[in-house]
Amino acid sequence: MSHREAILAATAGVFAQHGFRGSTTRRIADAAGVNEITIFRQFGSKEALIREAMQHLSQSAGLTTLPDIPSDPERELTEWSESFIQHLRLRSSIIRKTMGELEERPEMSECASEVPRRASDDLCRYLTALKRQGRITEKFDAKTASAVLMGAMFADAMGREMMPDVYPQPAEKAAQTYAKFLLRALGVEKHLPKATNKQTKRSKQLSI
Repeated sequence: MSHREAILAATAGVFAQHGFRGSTTRRIADAAGVNEITIFRQFGSKEALIREAMQHLSQSAGLTTLPDIPSDPERELTEWSESFIQHLRLRSSIIRKTMGELEERPEMSECASEVPRRASDDLCRYLTALKRQGRITEKFDAKTASAVLMGAMFADAMGREMMPDVYPQPAEKAAQTYAKFLLRALGVEKHLPKATNKQTKRSKQLSI
């Protein structure tokens, strides 16, 4: 981790505990093991530092990418869901702080929503690809389906500590449970439809 990254990580940690107002440059400097002058030289202001720290968190989210051509929906969507809920759980404190301060600091919304927007776009593309394959048999809207899955995981990540009996048990299987529930609701079976299998075989023959 570089010196700059260490400061950004310390900033995110302080913000998660104290929010924007409580994240003084002195607190951040102490957490990062530097002096305040270093912070101002490198970032200019507290506002710029916190904004960059939020952007750095978004860029390092490490979400699993869904394939352009689905092959095993249950496995692929489960892996993606596990990475998304893990991201939310690891950053639950900072997400709560950000949401609590949005009315006072609406400019924070852009950084806070970057990962969910990216995740939603990826999921919508994947579900649309499943539909093209003929694997989604129910009438659906990709944005709605995406919001259902992501909303369930967001509520789980933010609320499980407070009311664990409301959510599926055990916690480590929750992402898989949500993913499977969505796939079944959309009528997705584990195996490719026969028509799709035939099309796949024909495509292979044509490519030989």
